[in-house]
Amino acid sequence: METSGLRTPCSLLALVLLSALVLSPTLAIDVYTDREVYGTVGSRVTLSCSFWSSEWISDDISVSWHYQPDHSREMYSVFHYAKGQPSIDAGVFKDRIEWVGSPKWKDASIVLHNLELTDNGTFTCDVKNPPDVVGKSSYVHLQVQEKGPARAGLILGIIIAVALALVIVVTLLILLIRYCWLRRQARVQRELSALERGKLHKAKDSSKRSSRQTPLLYAMLDQTRGKASEKKAKGGICDFRKDRK
Repeated sequence: METSGLRTPCSLLALVLLSALVLSPTLAIDVYTDREVYGTVGSRVTLSCSFWSSEWISDDISVSWHYQPDHSREMYSVFHYAKGQPSIDAGVFKDRIEWVGSPKWKDASIVLHNLELTDNGTFTCDVKNPPDVVGKSSYVHLQVQEKGPARAGLILGIIIAVALALVIVVTLLILLIRYCWLRRQARVQRELSALERGKLHKAKDSSKRSSRQTPLLYAMLDQTRGKASEKKAKGGICDFRKDRK
């Protein structure tokens, strides 16, 4: 009885350790995608998908893409990658899917060509890298729009850009014209001030010259007056002598 009692706890401990080793969870693989992607009819769009795994990238890695249309509960397999070979499943995206991923770079992206309005829906990316196979898939919603609004927006953007460019050009022209006008006004002002200074200088010179010439004129007048008086005096003496005779 004592022996069986001792064996029971040991057996329980062994079972707990065995269950812990067997049932220990594997590190989960993480998958990442965008939440929303937009495209226009007839264009192409890239559905990016990346992943992180704690294990080395094995040759048994697999990538799966599934598609669920809007307003539908059905999910379709559209793409599968395994053993280094991509394969496109038959369906609405046949001949319109391009594999652009690289598992060694942890990339599982695909490209959709010639988009249609009926392509609106949710795409799910799932990656398995044995023994790392536990993890959640990641999904991205595709929204396809008509070309009209996109073109209208593009045209509106071009018009706004042209209008802004014209405003900038007109503003620069106004500033340039104003600068030239102010520069011309300053030059005219300098020329006027120079002319005024020249006139003042000439006036001063003329006043100096006149002030210098005035004494000379008086001296010349005095000399002419002196000579005239001498002639009169001589003439008077000669007349007096004639009278005496």
